[in-house]
Amino acid sequence: MPQYTIAVVVGSLRKDSFNAKLVKALKKLFPADFSFTEVRIDDLPLYSQDDDGAPSPQVTRLKGEIAAAQGVLFVTPEYNRSVPGVLKNAIDHASRPYGQSAWNGKPAGVIGVSVGPIGTALAQQHLRNILAYLNMPTLGQPEAFIHHKDGLYDAAGNIGEASLKFLQGWVDAYVAWVKKHA
Repeated sequence: MPQYTIAVVVGSLRKDSFNAKLVKALKKLFPADFSFTEVRIDDLPLYSQDDDGAPSPQVTRLKGEIAAAQGVLFVTPEYNRSVPGVLKNAIDHASRPYGQSAWNGKPAGVIGVSVGPIGTALAQQHLRNILAYLNMPTLGQPEAFIHHKDGLYDAAGNIGEASLKFLQGWVDAYVAWVKKHA
C-alpha cells in the first residue's frame, strides 16, 4: 500500500495557536497510510531575490521537506482579511528562484480556524489565488471555514461531536484529492 507524506504548513507562530491545535486534532482523522511533516517557517529570513543563488540552510530545509511530500496542507489564521506575512514569506521562499518552485504540482488542502464568525474565509481565498499561480491543484470543495468556539474539541483535544462529521468529510475529500494528484 502506498504511503503519503503531507507537508503541514501552519500560518501562525503563536505558542497557543488555534490552527496548530486544529492540525493536532485533524491528524487523528487521516487513514494509516498518511504521515505528516510539520514544516517549520518561524526561522526563515525575509525573502529577498538577492538570496536566490545562495539560499540559507532554513530555506533549503523548507524546500526539501516540501519536495519530499506527496501533498501540502495549509492551516492558516486570517490576519487583516488575508494570509499572515510569515506564511507568504514561506511560500515565496519555496517558489524561488523562478522555475525551481518546490510547490509545483503538489496537491494542496486549505483549512483554518478563527474566533471570527466567518472563520478564515478571506485568507483562504487569497491563499487559493496564490496556489493557483504556483500550479498546485487545490481541493475546492468542501471549503472549511472553522469557527473556534466551545465544542470544537472534546476534553481530550479531539474534534468534538458537533464538528466531527463535517471535518471527517473534509479529511476524506482531501485524502482522495492527494491520491488522485500525487
